[in-house]
Amino acid sequence: MSVTDVHKDTETRTMTITAEFAAPVERVWQLWADPRQLERWWGPPTYPATVVDHDLRPGGTVNYLMTGPEGDQPRGYWRVLAVDAPHHLEFEDGFADEAGVPNPDMPTTTIRVALDEQLDGRTRMAIRTAFPSAEAMDQMIAMGMVEGMTEAISQIDDLLGTGAAPA
Repeated sequence: MSVTDVHKDTETRTMTITAEFAAPVERVWQLWADPRQLERWWGPPTYPATVVDHDLRPGGTVNYLMTGPEGDQPRGYWRVLAVDAPHHLEFEDGFADEAGVPNPDMPTTTIRVALDEQLDGRTRMAIRTAFPSAEAMDQMIAMGMVEGMTEAISQIDDLLGTGAAPA
């Protein structure tokens, strides 16, 4: 598995998942930049994603849905805040209704993605999620966010065709 660390900091209301891949940073960036590649890993294996809209530039929006094993289709969106390809992406991530309208009853998070090329040509990816409150952090973690993101990220090695990076 590519995930090397999951760090939850209740004081700063953040969670950072770090992973490492045996691929150059430009290749790993394409997993975010190309909607067809994004949908092959963004959801956990039991909830594959379908990207409906993909405008990965500041001010742009990414809309997606995930299809569960029972046919349920939870939806989400990103409001893209910053892009510095191929090293940095920042977006607001939230839940949406069937029309893609943000669900005000669910918390939004701010996600920062950092891709850093390592000396050996590997790429370290850190996904830092900031929660609006301690309650929102507890709610999202209780909903399985850690497990879901870890399972989703674990699909990347196969997509890259590299196998798991050594620990």
